[in-house]
Amino acid sequence: QVQLVESGGGSVQTGGSLRLSCAASGAAYRRAYMAWFRQAPGKEREGVAAIDTTSGRTAYVDSVKGRFTISQDNAKNTVYLQMNSLTPEDTAMYYCAVRTSGVIYYTPPLDRSKYNYWGQGTQVTVSS
Repeated sequence: QVQLVESGGGSVQTGGSLRLSCAASGAAYRRAYMAWFRQAPGKEREGVAAIDTTSGRTAYVDSVKGRFTISQDNAKNTVYLQMNSLTPEDTAMYYCAVRTSGVIYYTPPLDRSKYNYWGQGTQVTVSS
């Protein structure tokens, strides 16, 4: 069992920045992928960024490339999402997720079905 706790959400104005954190605890695992998803009201949950915690390889959805950066601190079992140049379209509940076993992917997946543990989410609101 893996527990994920997100933090760092809040309200900012357009153009502002936030850094989300996701602390993982519980069962150890050999290889994992960790990702950030977001879900706005009335919309599907979409993958935003993912990282292979072994290789450090990352993946991003097109809409955040160049603005968001996913990173990790293995010593703290924590993954971060640095979000810059935020716009109202980034407003959503942001969820951290982890995939702990199975197929090894060259590109970390952004498909929610590939992840088996989820955090409770942290709200990000961007005002114009």
